[in-house]
Amino acid sequence: MAFKLAADAVVVLHLLWIVFIIGGALIGRRIAWVKWLHVGALVYSVCLQVFGWICPLTYLEVWLRRRHDPALGYAGDFVAHYAERLVYLPAPREVVLLATLAVVGISAWAYRPRPRQV
Repeated sequence: MAFKLAADAVVVLHLLWIVFIIGGALIGRRIAWVKWLHVGALVYSVCLQVFGWICPLTYLEVWLRRRHDPALGYAGDFVAHYAERLVYLPAPREVVLLATLAVVGISAWAYRPRPRQV
């Protein structure tokens, strides 16, 4: 049971990380260390998509689930297993990459230098 709870906690952490990647610029605009953490997360996310890597949190979650019950593991990545099920649409790798690049573009726009107000 402890492995199942730990795997569920990893899923929650993974979802929070994805939310941070999508919306972190809102906080990062005001807090410098959050900005740099967010920029690093964006770069890593693009690398995951471009090189076809799988997030380490996915490996951790699958390992924990298999420790609880060997039949509960799954192949593939977190987004394909959970997020696609949420929207009921298959998401080809190219679509995920485009969505990631859109988040990067929106974040870059949010981080753009703004003129000082007097």
